[in-house]
Amino acid sequence: MAEHSSRTAVIAALIGNVLIAVTKGVAAAVSGSSAMLSEAVHSMVDSGNEVLLLYGQHRAGKPPDRKHPLGYGREIYFWSFVVALLIFALGAGVSIYEGITHLQHPVPISDPLINFVVYGFAAVFEGISWWFGWSAFQRIRRGKGIMDAVHASKDPTTFMVLFEDSAALVGIAIAASATALSLHFSAPWIDGTGSILIGLVLAAVAVILARESKALLIGERATDELTESLRAATLRQPGVNGVEDVLTTQLSPDQVIATLSVHFKDSLDVPQLEKLIGRIESELRSDHPELFKVFVRPTPSRPQEAPRAAASA
Repeated sequence: MAEHSSRTAVIAALIGNVLIAVTKGVAAAVSGSSAMLSEAVHSMVDSGNEVLLLYGQHRAGKPPDRKHPLGYGREIYFWSFVVALLIFALGAGVSIYEGITHLQHPVPISDPLINFVVYGFAAVFEGISWWFGWSAFQRIRRGKGIMDAVHASKDPTTFMVLFEDSAALVGIAIAASATALSLHFSAPWIDGTGSILIGLVLAAVAVILARESKALLIGERATDELTESLRAATLRQPGVNGVEDVLTTQLSPDQVIATLSVHFKDSLDVPQLEKLIGRIESELRSDHPELFKVFVRPTPSRPQEAPRAAASA
């Protein structure tokens, strides 16, 4: 359900951004507004980003093969990191460059009415896309704060779409304000300043998204709730003395590898131990479908500390 929601949010954002990018591009060409051009570039970059996220989701769903025995799950993390880089390099970079150019060579806005009409329609479309993103994010938020939920999330598409659309709405507000102030004060340089501010907003969002995607890409552990559940379920098994360690790694939003170091009773012979390990692995995977692989490793119990010799008189 969560994966379906995130895919729906990405598709909704893609459709909205394509329509908005075309509209903003035409408006920028007609009016000569720097802020509007930055917004058009922003929407074009967002459209490409949604395509990459959908591609990443598709690649992550490929089954394991001989060359990739653990599957392709981390492709979604790789493409999410690429998206963050594109937002920074293209979205923020082009917006700031365009703003500086407009400050150096100010050009009055020739047809402001079309700008405000486009800003209005863009706000509506982005608002609808934002709602889809917010709905998908709420399903994985579970009462946490926004940034806490972002840190805990293992599916970057759920918060990337939300952050992109939030930045887009902020950008529209900045562009509209810059256009209005530029007209009111007959100061074309304000329009260029608006473009720079949009670029800074995009840069800040890109840094946050890149940091979160990088953490998942290089290998992040699963949730503490899953770890404790695996430990408790293993300890309930007859023949288990203790669980020394539970090591988990997130392969994709819905795939986890778990390795458990378990202390078994010394009275178990080899056939009994093999049967018990097989039962533990089977039951853990049955209780937690997200477990892609489970490895139970017998670990010798630590020898009891020898009693200290009595101190000599």
